[in-house]
Amino acid sequence: MIAQQVITDLKAKANPEKAKHSQRFFKTGPGEYGEGDRFLGINVPEQRKIAKKYRALPTDEVAILLQHSYHEVRLTAAYLLVYKVEKGDENTLKEVVDCYLDNLSGINNWDLVDSSCHQILGRRLQDKDRRLLYDFAQTDDLWKKRIAMITCYHFIKQKDFDDALAIAEILLNDGHDLIHKAVGWMLREIGNRDLDTEEAFLKKHYQNMPRTMLRYAIEKFDEPLRQKYLKGEI
Repeated sequence: MIAQQVITDLKAKANPEKAKHSQRFFKTGPGEYGEGDRFLGINVPEQRKIAKKYRALPTDEVAILLQHSYHEVRLTAAYLLVYKVEKGDENTLKEVVDCYLDNLSGINNWDLVDSSCHQILGRRLQDKDRRLLYDFAQTDDLWKKRIAMITCYHFIKQKDFDDALAIAEILLNDGHDLIHKAVGWMLREIGNRDLDTEEAFLKKHYQNMPRTMLRYAIEKFDEPLRQKYLKGEI
């Protein structure tokens, strides 16, 4: 079982018209965040199906996929790693995390980040030092910053909010829309579990946070309260 078999299966599902749409959707033009990325045009359910078929693929072969030029090959590799940790033991988790971090350059768009980091890094850091996330949050690398924030989703699900709030504060003044959305999303997830905690953060920061971040954070609020935040009346 080798990486090339996965690539062959994926290429058999290629759709050139969908690939063109994906290149626009994932901002692959000059100067855009996905500049130069290439697509086969394969929908996510097909990629997940292929990932499940090859879940026994050794991690050194998955590493080859994570460095592939086609976006869907890298995304399928990310799904593969997630499926491995869902069924594996602590040794498997460590092996997967090492593979993930060694090939992090292949996790280079928001769907790749969001589909993998909280399941992989979040699970690994559940009972360990989380300094790595703070290091990522303070880099100039867009994807590492998004990984830092979205990895906290794993902790948020356990009602462990401290790191998510601290990293949100670090990223509060970041200039990129994809970070605004990530922070707002995680604040909303905190609020889904503990509205008082989310509101305490918002009351301190909402007047200075980017508008997109605020809108994402308050999306599920009752409309009168949402309008108060938008109008600066809290």
